[in-house]
Amino acid sequence: MTELDREQLTDLLAQQWEIMGALVKDLDEAAWRRPSPLPGWTLFDVVAHVIGTESWLLGETPPQHDPLRPKTDVRTLPHVRNEVAVLNEIWVDRLRPLSGKRLLGLFDEVTERRRAALVALDDEAWAAPTVSPVGQVPYSRFMRVRLFDCWMHELDIADGIGRVVNEGGPRAELAFEELTMSIGRAVVKGAKAADGSRITFDLTGPVTRQLNVAVDGGRGSVVETHSGEPTVVVTLDSGLFARLRGGRTTVADHPGEITFSGDQALGDKLIRHLAFTI
Repeated sequence: MTELDREQLTDLLAQQWEIMGALVKDLDEAAWRRPSPLPGWTLFDVVAHVIGTESWLLGETPPQHDPLRPKTDVRTLPHVRNEVAVLNEIWVDRLRPLSGKRLLGLFDEVTERRRAALVALDDEAWAAPTVSPVGQVPYSRFMRVRLFDCWMHELDIADGIGRVVNEGGPRAELAFEELTMSIGRAVVKGAKAADGSRITFDLTGPVTRQLNVAVDGGRGSVVETHSGEPTVVVTLDSGLFARLRGGRTTVADHPGEITFSGDQALGDKLIRHLAFTI
């Protein structure tokens, strides 16, 4: 895992929030309510979710429910599958009555307070064990997850409004560490790759890398290189890989954008079982 100090990670988070805000600043009210790639969420909801999470990290609770609005039992929604999702959905639901313009103002205000809060943290707080979507981890580790989450939501917003954004650079490189960390589980538990399988994901950019996974003893592990020829090489661009891993799209929506060398049947199973959720 790439080593980052507090200042570097804080700067990357601040950049990420600024870029997200810039993406939506010119949207009219109708555009705010367009569907995003995430089931059940509009572009407005994506931004509301980020506000909710960062507000929660500031120690705040969701706004009170407006008694004039029908109350939604968020636990019954098909895309709500765990307690983290329940909290996310409550924040989103409570913010929905706002206009897009007011939501953007709140986003700017909350993320600026979060940036200031991160700057003010000392080394002890940065290293303190913290409950997060990936378990109890140092606060610094949680902030890496926050960068990943916000980076993915930048793609959600861009895709929702049909805008091309820069999907490379330092923020993307760090996000890909989250995307690749548990790839062995997807290979074994999802695609059922057999022991002895040697798999290479060849990502052609803008995040360029070869991701090698070896399956032994019922476990898939990321390795630096394979000692022999891979069982299958799966070639695709990093943007599509990220969206498949994040459950934002399906293989059927991207004919001709993925190629295989070697065991094509295994390759096909691999790309159909990439999705994971933090």
